[in-house]
Amino acid sequence: MVSGFKEWSQLIHAEDYLIYPENIGSYLSIDEVSLSKGELYTFVTNKEGCAKKRTLVACIKGTKSKELIEILHKIPLAKRKLVKEITLDMASTMQLAAKMAFPESRLVTDRFHVVKLVVEALQHQRIKLRWEAIEKENQAIKLAKEQGKKYTATLLENGDTPKQLLARSRYVITKTPNLWTADQKCRAEILFKHYPELHLTYKHTMEFRAIYEQNQKESARMQFLNWIEKTKTLKLENFNTAAKSIKYNLETILNFFTNRHTNANAESFNSKIKLFRANLRGVIDVKFFLFRMEKLFA
Repeated sequence: MVSGFKEWSQLIHAEDYLIYPENIGSYLSIDEVSLSKGELYTFVTNKEGCAKKRTLVACIKGTKSKELIEILHKIPLAKRKLVKEITLDMASTMQLAAKMAFPESRLVTDRFHVVKLVVEALQHQRIKLRWEAIEKENQAIKLAKEQGKKYTATLLENGDTPKQLLARSRYVITKTPNLWTADQKCRAEILFKHYPELHLTYKHTMEFRAIYEQNQKESARMQFLNWIEKTKTLKLENFNTAAKSIKYNLETILNFFTNRHTNANAESFNSKIKLFRANLRGVIDVKFFLFRMEKLFA
């Protein structure tokens, strides 16, 4: 083939792994992405590549730590020791693989994954309240039918029903107040007036996000610990799982404050892969897809 696919040096093992030791840099990211039919691949990328050429360090089928370590060990130790820092999510398999493969590196739990965990706890409460509002409305409709009356929905100050208010507040509660539009500000005021418990958890979430504005690692440590303790004091059950995860991963979370690196470049890389996949209308031949991906990113 003119493309050189048949003569490709990594063709034999391409579907299982690709490695490019020459692309290793001091700062790496590890993330996973689905290539075809939900099949996950783990990508190790160099931040200095900026999601362009010389970005891809390794592409490994699956997410099991044993397999990741085995493939990454194919890269010479001298090269692996050059890595100073790796950003990744809170998956224990990724953390173990990174620790074993890059012995001189510092692990950094990605800021956006941590914040997302807390925001999801907030959204879980909103969804729970919405289901309760839907059930309450269903019961009211049933009662009206039994009494031979026409049901009239309860309307709030802005014309929303309670279930509509909770549904339409999905994005409102992910933003800080200074980013609200006039309509969103109005909706937030009504939401928090009728659901004060949601207002409490919203403020708790914003307090957590504000910790990342700190510049000092030890100051951030104290604020994280205080936030975890406040979660217990306020008995915010929806946040218990998030608080425990933050406590267990606190040291790698705090490593963010050294260089303030995130996995944003990895997310950008993943987006480009997904766009590339969409332009090809899916992945039929995984090996050839990876071959073309190498030309773009390795």
